[in-house]
Amino acid sequence: MIDFNLSLQTKDVNVLTEAVRTWYRHNHVTPTEGATQLLCSAAVDLFSQGHRTPEELATLLIARFDSPHSLKINATTSAAHH
Repeated sequence: MIDFNLSLQTKDVNVLTEAVRTWYRHNHVTPTEGATQLLCSAAVDLFSQGHRTPEELATLLIARFDSPHSLKINATTSAAHH
């Protein structure tokens, strides 16, 4: 379950949800729990920065995560020694 950590109204959650759904439709992929958590977190961050419409949020999510592969987090990279 996703914890938004904000006092969001139902209409705000609907805006965030629609933006994430649009990202999935745009990329023609089936939602997964991990991807949804990442996209929702990013959408909440963008929402808190003042982006309040589903269209604006979806556009920013699509720009930030331009493909399903961009959602993958490579945990070993952060611990790699250079």
